[in-house]
Amino acid sequence: MKRVIATTSAPGAVGPYSQAIEANGFVFVSGQLPLDPATGAFVSDNTAEQAEQSIKNLLAVLEAAGCKAEDVVKTTVFMIDIGDFSVVNEVYAKYFSGDCPARCAMQVSALPKGALVEIEAIAVKP
Repeated sequence: MKRVIATTSAPGAVGPYSQAIEANGFVFVSGQLPLDPATGAFVSDNTAEQAEQSIKNLLAVLEAAGCKAEDVVKTTVFMIDIGDFSVVNEVYAKYFSGDCPARCAMQVSALPKGALVEIEAIAVKP
């Protein structure tokens, strides 16, 4: 059985997908862009600020599913420039510390709407 997770505390999907799906005790959160949920615009053109907003959006979707950062078991971080790895990592470390989730981080040639960062996650329901 699966359940669609949706919240207005994070930007709506920019295509035919759900913000997250809960299934079999897991929550699969779609990639979160650095969009301000109130305006639908990017928070800035700064990589660190975009990473911060992507994580805030991710956490808002997790909260709607009844989860927290501590429940995340895997993330994937997409960046336009892998040279920004340390910048994104510094922001990421503010939200994921201690028993950190498994993670993949990669450079991609483009992200939706011209974003610099996008982050997705898998969490376990508490």
